[in-house]
Amino acid sequence: MRSCRRPSAKRQVELAVLSYDAPIPSSLDFAEAAALPAAVETATRALDQLGVGADTTVLINGASGSIGSTAVQLAVARGARVIGTAGLANHSYLRSLGAESVAYGEGLPGRVRALAPDGVDLALDVAGSGVLPELIELGRGADHVITLADFTGAHECGARFSRGDTGRAVHALAEIGDLVRAGRFSLPVAQTFPLSDIAEADRVSEAGHVRGKLVLLVD
Repeated sequence: MRSCRRPSAKRQVELAVLSYDAPIPSSLDFAEAAALPAAVETATRALDQLGVGADTTVLINGASGSIGSTAVQLAVARGARVIGTAGLANHSYLRSLGAESVAYGEGLPGRVRALAPDGVDLALDVAGSGVLPELIELGRGADHVITLADFTGAHECGARFSRGDTGRAVHALAEIGDLVRAGRFSLPVAQTFPLSDIAEADRVSEAGHVRGKLVLLVD
């Protein structure tokens, strides 16, 4: 297996505007609804590209963040077995979403194999934490691994990098309402900010310790 460099500290950020209309579930306010589109579309696109469905086991690296927890819930709704990596403080949260939790960091393959001795069918990297070689090993080859956060690592390792310019999963925005109404999906709003505090919102986001979405409110 080829070795892969860890991604640079500079984050790869994709900004996109989804020009698609979908009804807001009646149980959500505007801030809660605003939290959904980017996370739901991104997670659904990656799961679609991987082919996550019933009777598959998927490993999600970085499962407790907004996109990761969205991917967990959507994969569980498809009937998949989900193993998610997160810090110890977020393990109970992942279990509440229907995932089996493992700690990230050194020794990850051994911890995953303790739950899935034969490895996993598929792997999704949301965190970009330099673990693509391990995910490729556990996921039975680079073709079974997608990253949302490590463009350089994907190029060097042969894994796929999911980006919106190859097609968006906008169908998910109309479909998510059914899961919300059934109580099978939620994405909490961690904090709201007035538009004038966009710099502070960016600082909080960059700190990387947010569970849920940050929402800018425009008067």
